[in-house]
Amino acid sequence: MRRRMRGTAVAAIALTSLMVVSACAKDSGGGATTPTGSGSACEFATPPAAAAATSTSAAEGKKVDGSALKIGLAYDIGGRGDASFNDLAAAGFDKAITDMGVKKENTRELSAAPNEDETAKQTRLRQLASEGFNPIVGVGFAYTESLKVVAPEFPNVQFGLVDSAVEGVTNVTPLVFAEQEGAFLAGVVAAYQSKNCHVGFVGGVDIPLIQKFEAGYNQGARTAAPKVKIDKKYITPAGDFTGFQDPPKGQEAAKGLIDKGADVLYPAAGASGIGVFAAVKEAGVLAIGCDADQYNQPALAANRDVIVASSLKRVDVAVYDFFHAAAGNDLASLPKVFDLKSNGMGYATSGGKIDAKLQGIVEGFKAQIIEGKIKVADKV
Repeated sequence: MRRRMRGTAVAAIALTSLMVVSACAKDSGGGATTPTGSGSACEFATPPAAAAATSTSAAEGKKVDGSALKIGLAYDIGGRGDASFNDLAAAGFDKAITDMGVKKENTRELSAAPNEDETAKQTRLRQLASEGFNPIVGVGFAYTESLKVVAPEFPNVQFGLVDSAVEGVTNVTPLVFAEQEGAFLAGVVAAYQSKNCHVGFVGGVDIPLIQKFEAGYNQGARTAAPKVKIDKKYITPAGDFTGFQDPPKGQEAAKGLIDKGADVLYPAAGASGIGVFAAVKEAGVLAIGCDADQYNQPALAANRDVIVASSLKRVDVAVYDFFHAAAGNDLASLPKVFDLKSNGMGYATSGGKIDAKLQGIVEGFKAQIIEGKIKVADKV
């Protein structure tokens, strides 16, 4: 009964946070000194020195006039207010409006509904295009099939597609990410924060997009601590996307990993992550957020003290850069992949739980990835 009540409580929390689909190389060397305060039992490979490699947005420093534009955004399930994936897209949309001088009446945002079919997505995109909005962004790979149909009907409209591509359709620009690079940094943090040298990964749905997070996380943890133990659990198999929308199952998956000994968990599980953080809080262990700076999400306020860091997937940067490039008729300037170098990926340490020494280690790994000295795998 107690377990059932916990699950119900997590489900209630989920109702206050709209749904979102967000949704690792071995090294060797002498053991490094554990950063102050980490308390980890791992033996660490010698970390890289902190370096000054920098990341920059494609649109940085350039001004364009968008006052004559009408721009549109088609959200994934949840829309503006989900405190994660869609809200990041909304932030990029808002910045584009402000920076480019787009008139408020020349903007439109439309949201998806749970369990809707492809016809609804096509209708949403057609509505925006037929009303003269151009450029338009579809937020999430769920729009892939719809854009295969709709984009050719409006050849003069530029569409951006977050997390996917439409092959052979020239007016659809893919806005894809090196999720594995941000997850690598999460893995480094997890290894250094683990007291058992045992960490865990919770995936929402067992699909290639989420496997990229797993691959990067594993590589980062094992590069930092070659003997670290890593367990994983996917909530649902490919094809069943409820794994991104089920906090009670997220809580159950996390509890299973914790029971095996994992004491730092990294969920790439959309709204199911709410349940993961609840399980982590109950067990007195730690977690790393995903996509957004989850320490600062209001929906996670009750459990945020367990979140020691977050990997950042800068959907806001990609959406802003797309609108900016389209306004300047310069879509070719966009990066093929939004990665650490293009400021499309990153990490946050809100909450003050990462000391300066560990932050320097993470910065060192980040610089090596940007410089190409570390290649992060995108498959497990």
